[in-house]
Amino acid sequence: MSASVADRKLFLANTFKGMRAAGVIDGLEQPKYGDDTIYRLTINGFGDVAVIQKGCPDGKHSSVQWRAPEWARETYLWWLCDSMRYSPGGHVAKGINRLRQRFFGDYPDTLDGVIFHNHLCGSGQRVCPKIEHAVTFDDVTTPPPCVFVMPDRADGVTDWNWDGSQQRFFPRVLLGAFGISPEQAPLYTGHVGFQLRAGTLRTTITSRFGPGRTTTSRS
Repeated sequence: MSASVADRKLFLANTFKGMRAAGVIDGLEQPKYGDDTIYRLTINGFGDVAVIQKGCPDGKHSSVQWRAPEWARETYLWWLCDSMRYSPGGHVAKGINRLRQRFFGDYPDTLDGVIFHNHLCGSGQRVCPKIEHAVTFDDVTTPPPCVFVMPDRADGVTDWNWDGSQQRFFPRVLLGAFGISPEQAPLYTGHVGFQLRAGTLRTTITSRFGPGRTTTSRS
């Protein structure tokens, strides 16, 4: 069930082309051969969103080695991971652990969110509780992605989005392509938060997949 790099690019490109055809986004610039795999999505009235395509989040290259484009109003990592070594939540947790080091490291940029989703989602190999909202893009039927809002950096504080209050624009647009209204989008949008207590840095990761349906991991 593993996909080649070309197959992963095709899956993500078809998703964005489907969003453009549905009028969810207004413009799409695909990465050129040899360049970093960054998609530029234009949303009228908001601006440009960068989506950086990566593989499994537990790899250093897929979690740490990236740069947010200067033109992007919001920037997201999209993890297309077909490894079955861990559960999806296990993969995400490993990636967030690497991102936490980058968040508190000497880097000039941060992410607005991360997305975990690929061709296995909704299949028998990776059953999805959001399958009722699945749509078809270029003959591939897929459920809504798992979206996690990342925190902003801030000085003089001891928690960063620990309560999930950070708001982003793109998750509502992305989930809208799957028939989820802006009012319902927060019920399907997860978050990542960090907290410093008694000299110990903690992480919280919450996944949301519908009204009253959440799961949280804290470490």
